[in-house]
Amino acid sequence: MSIPRAPAEINGGDGYDVLEGRISVIENTGNNVTEGFVRGANNALTLCKANEITVAVLAEFSPSCGSSSVYSGDFSGRKVNGVGVTAALLTSHGIKVFSQHQLIEANKSLNADT
Repeated sequence: MSIPRAPAEINGGDGYDVLEGRISVIENTGNNVTEGFVRGANNALTLCKANEITVAVLAEFSPSCGSSSVYSGDFSGRKVNGVGVTAALLTSHGIKVFSQHQLIEANKSLNADT
């Protein structure tokens, strides 16, 4: 994926749906970038496993990182309940995911794990 990249949103679901192949991640240009998002999520999981990471703090609303909300998929700015692709994959592998607005909770989780 290019840097910077065009805005992208999950088209009608969340990261779990993307990982199961039911829906796509689409840029506002119409370009399907699902493969890049899934590849990035797998890279993040590989790094987490290799470094024994148990807690991740990710950016809320992102199609990759949203931990409880993502943009709706219609580029209207509307947010819906759901998680991003990376958040879904990490969570499904037992990694606790928090948003940047949950630093206290993330810290408590880290301290509970030690």
